[in-house]
Amino acid sequence: MSPMFRKLFYNLLDLLLLRTWHVHKDLKRWMKEHPNGADILDAGCGFGQYSYYLAKQNKNYKIMAVDVKEDYLADCRQFFGKVGLNNVTFKVEDLVQYRNPSAYDLIISVDVMEHILEDVTVFENFHASLKPGGMLIINTPSDQGGSDVKGEGEESFIGEHVRDGYNKEDITAKLQSAGFTKIKPRYAYGAPGKISWKLSMKYPMLMLNASMAFVIILPFYYLVTYPFCFVLNYFDMNGDHKTGTGLTVNAWK
Repeated sequence: MSPMFRKLFYNLLDLLLLRTWHVHKDLKRWMKEHPNGADILDAGCGFGQYSYYLAKQNKNYKIMAVDVKEDYLADCRQFFGKVGLNNVTFKVEDLVQYRNPSAYDLIISVDVMEHILEDVTVFENFHASLKPGGMLIINTPSDQGGSDVKGEGEESFIGEHVRDGYNKEDITAKLQSAGFTKIKPRYAYGAPGKISWKLSMKYPMLMLNASMAFVIILPFYYLVTYPFCFVLNYFDMNGDHKTGTGLTVNAWK
């Protein structure tokens, strides 16, 4: 993928994925408090969109981006090299094993914990790897339909998930057992976010699964639906939801 299309891909993720709106909200608040540089771990970096966002914001940030998928990391290394972002290092690591004591000011883990069975071990590794006062940002599905599971016995339409999701109490207890003392969970994908997700992600995915011919009409579909999704995302990001299919957690060491 050329750098131009990679940037377009990142921009589309930023526009369409509500979780990105919530993560960027937390990152912007954190970056205001760390204008002079910091050490950051992108734990489960995937396509590298959050490492890219952080690396562009401040060239003094030193980012370690880890994942278990070497092909993803190879693509990221190539792209970041081409665009001249040299403050990110990509490395194959298993979060169940990875621990770098007191190394990071910030750890972000987006769309990762629902894939890892040994979650408490990972939380312990995160806690050990943070500097005193360091912050952890987690974004993950909740257990209230975050993996599109509606009832007992149903399976997620995303087959790689090892759990249906967390609730506030569950993830708070696990983070406390790992050593975190200040924990602030909040629900995302409340009423407006659920509608936006169906319009912007679920229905297009179902259409494409039915036939790749739908790729032809997708631009026209988004031209009609995205203005509504934008407004819904705004209200979801700025609302206080008693429940939601997503969960965002801030925790401090």
